[in-house]
Amino acid sequence: AGEFNSAPQSPNPHTKPSLPLPMASLMDDVTAEIFLRLPPDEPEHLFRAALVCKPWLRVLRDPSFRRRYSVFHRAPPLLGLLHRLQVFEGDPAARLAPTTAAPLSPYPDLSRTRPLDCRHGRVLLHVGVGAWHFVVWDPVTGEQHRLPEPGIPWLIYTAAVFCAVPGCDHLDCHGGPFRVVFLVTEDCTDLVKAAVYSSETGAWSTPVTMDAGCDVQHRRDAIAAGFYYTPYVQPRRGAVIGDEAYFTLRWGNPVVKYNWSKNRISMIDPPTKDVYKPGVRKEYGNHVALMVMEDSSLGFACVEGSSLHLWSRKVNAQGDAGWVHCRAILLESVIPVASSDDKPFVVGCAEGVGVIFVSTGAGLFTIKLDSGLVKKVAESGVYFSVLPYMSFYTP
Repeated sequence: AGEFNSAPQSPNPHTKPSLPLPMASLMDDVTAEIFLRLPPDEPEHLFRAALVCKPWLRVLRDPSFRRRYSVFHRAPPLLGLLHRLQVFEGDPAARLAPTTAAPLSPYPDLSRTRPLDCRHGRVLLHVGVGAWHFVVWDPVTGEQHRLPEPGIPWLIYTAAVFCAVPGCDHLDCHGGPFRVVFLVTEDCTDLVKAAVYSSETGAWSTPVTMDAGCDVQHRRDAIAAGFYYTPYVQPRRGAVIGDEAYFTLRWGNPVVKYNWSKNRISMIDPPTKDVYKPGVRKEYGNHVALMVMEDSSLGFACVEGSSLHLWSRKVNAQGDAGWVHCRAILLESVIPVASSDDKPFVVGCAEGVGVIFVSTGAGLFTIKLDSGLVKKVAESGVYFSVLPYMSFYTP
């Protein structure tokens, strides 16, 4: 037995010799450089690569690779879509419609659920099970946080969720602190109020009310046009820039600005409808979209006739802010329509990638502002405010 155990063992032909540590590290570096160049809007390639072998999984699951991948590609890709409807249209189906093959976590099994916002890798849901409450959900990690409402009796409302890490570039902020802004037209009083929730304190701020003098002109315009005026908050996705969240009201689409750090509400007139008649303000209809422009200014998108118009809120040398007409895109030749009576309208945007969502009777389409590329992303349906879920997906 002793002689048998001491005999030299023949190598197993099915066992691969292990690489020296320097060589293995070099191979990991080369592999990582290759994986960095896989397109983020096709995350299924990274997922499949992670299943090939343990060394590849080790590279892909390393936090430093995830950070390098997001910095390399800069803008998080579009992974899925939710959308909001107007109040009289009811609630949309409770699902996140994927736009890629990324294996996202399943939609929370919650009845009477209204999606309100998607931003910085998070989805904000309003849930009417028992007492109404909010759920902040991360479809990549499956993490969920439940938080109560701020205690404002609402008639109609909107909300925004966003990362609360100072200086974050929002490329990979899963699991960090967040804030939720809640803007509401209060029931009975018809006052516009707002509050902000902090996940760090676990509490809402004291609700603040918009000064009644803010919308005097809009009230007069509505009455003159024969409308019963109520400052209805539009249930569409807003824009978040720095310490300020922006939403729109129904009549004339005035923009409500809520500075959550100062707990203050103010109102901004929308752009004039006719770019050739400054100061002439007309009704745009219900289909507009607020967005964050490349220079971090507030953007406003709408369709006038058959053209998509883009506006930006600029500050001049004297410190005065005003709307500047940036661009007009003729839609007739690029957006498919179902019939001659079918008109395109804006239903949202995807920040950071320069994408506008336009709906027609032929379907839901995206337009890339830099290239003009048009892509159909969903079949025709009732769309009011598209909520794009954007995040990097790495195993």
